[in-house]
Amino acid sequence: MTNPDVTLSLSKGVFELERGDGPLVISAPHVGTFVPDELAARLTPPGRALVDTDWFADRLYPFAGQLGATVLRALRSRYVVDLNRDPSGATLYPGARTTGLCATETFEGEPLYAAGDEPSYDEIAIRRALCFDPYHDALAGELARIKRVHGYALLLDAHSIWSPLPLLFDGELPDVNVGTNSGRSCERNLADAVAHVVAASPYAYVVDGRFKGGYITRRYGNPAHAVHAIQLEINQKTYLADGSRTAWDEAKAGRLSVVLRAVCNALLATAPKHSTSASP
Repeated sequence: MTNPDVTLSLSKGVFELERGDGPLVISAPHVGTFVPDELAARLTPPGRALVDTDWFADRLYPFAGQLGATVLRALRSRYVVDLNRDPSGATLYPGARTTGLCATETFEGEPLYAAGDEPSYDEIAIRRALCFDPYHDALAGELARIKRVHGYALLLDAHSIWSPLPLLFDGELPDVNVGTNSGRSCERNLADAVAHVVAASPYAYVVDGRFKGGYITRRYGNPAHAVHAIQLEINQKTYLADGSRTAWDEAKAGRLSVVLRAVCNALLATAPKHSTSASP
């Protein structure tokens, strides 16, 4: 049975929202690091270390306000609930190893809970209601607001991941991984614009490789209704300090942010010309 103290603490501080007046939303669902004490006590050492966090992924977009972008960032760790997983339990990558709405192991296969102490069905439902649903309500609301104002909306789902992770993919991940759900979450022109920017940069990239976009990209990306979603999965080695999996490197991050700003500018410049619908 779920501890009521866990339920109470989970209900506070789910996300931060910085509202802009432009057509771009930057969502950062995996940057949260807060875990309620009651839950942290149940996690194994790798779980308490939050090893799968998208460390500082939101900080790679310090220019967001200058572009009029809306920024939505999670405050809770993905180990509380994963905001980028299908709550129905459907796998996003059939045949590939992945984690669920409430992960029970790390990306390296280490258990997050002692055997028998994994979250129950009821506990998962509570975590969803108190953390997952509010984030998605806020995201859906911002996209609807922006579409009413501009006639279209752009969603950039901002992620990062450590590499290599042999259980998830072979070898070293490219620096910048662009996901469009195999072309279904945005118009081709937008993906091409992003690819063109990154191709001219020092960073290796791929479009719709191992990471084609998670639940957020797939749920909200709907070009026929003028909502265009792209996931950017960044290899953390491009901005974390050499030899570290958690330490921010100002110089490396600054170089990467220049490219990401160019990516956002390309999206903003391209979308109005190719948006399919200007109706709310």
